[in-house]
Amino acid sequence: MTFPRLFAALAAVSFASAVGAQQPTQPQLAITSANRTLTVTADDTISVEPEVALLHVGFETQPGDSKSVYADGARTSNAIIDALKQDGVQQSEIRSESQFMNRDYNVEKARKYKLTQRWTVRTTPERAAEVLDTAVSAGANTSGEIEWTVKDEKALEEQALGRAADRAKENAAVLAKSMGVKLGALIYVSNQISSPYPRPMPMAMAARAVGGAPPPPLAIEPQKVTRAANVYAVYAIE
Repeated sequence: MTFPRLFAALAAVSFASAVGAQQPTQPQLAITSANRTLTVTADDTISVEPEVALLHVGFETQPGDSKSVYADGARTSNAIIDALKQDGVQQSEIRSESQFMNRDYNVEKARKYKLTQRWTVRTTPERAAEVLDTAVSAGANTSGEIEWTVKDEKALEEQALGRAADRAKENAAVLAKSMGVKLGALIYVSNQISSPYPRPMPMAMAARAVGGAPPPPLAIEPQKVTRAANVYAVYAIE
C-alpha cells in the first residue's frame, strides 16, 4: 500500500474512533498529514465485598401541637440512641443527619406539627440487619436505607482506573499492530470514575404490634461495592 493510501486509511480509523469516543469536554483533534493519531477508549469495572454498612435510621412523630410533638420526639430520639448503644454500637459510629419540626399542612382545622430526625449509623455488613431491627424496635419508623462501602474507597477507585488504563494501552498496541503502524508517544489522556449503582431511597417502616413474639430481623444481603473507570487516550503513530 502506498503512503497516501495508508494515511487515508489511518485517518479514517482515527476519525471514526474520535467521533465515537470523544466527549464534549475532550479536545477535537484535527486529522492532517502532520497529525497522525490513534484514539482508543477502554472501560473496566471492579466489584468487591463491602466492609462497611452505613445505615440510615430515623423517625417521624404523629401530628400534634408543637410542645407535645417535641416532647414525644425527644423521648423517641433518646430511646433509639440508647437502644443502639446497648446493642453495642459505639457513640462515635452514630452521626446526626437532620432534625427539624415542621407544620403539617395535611391537617386543615388546627395548627399541627411533625418532628423528624435522622442518623447515619456505621456498622459491619454482618450486623446491618440486627442494628436496623434494634432501631425499629426502639421507635425508628423511617429507616432502612443502607449504603455499602469499603474502608478505603480511593484504593478501590485506583484499582478500577489502573485496569482501565492497562486495557487502553493494550487496545492501542493491538490496533497499531493490526494497522501495520508503529505506536508513538501518548498525546492526550483523560479518565472518569463512577459508581454504577444509585444510592437507595429511604423507606418507611410500620410500627411493630404490641404483644406476641417479635418477628426476626429483615433478611438483608450485602451488595457488592463497585467502581467503574473509563480511559480515553490519543497516541501518535509513526
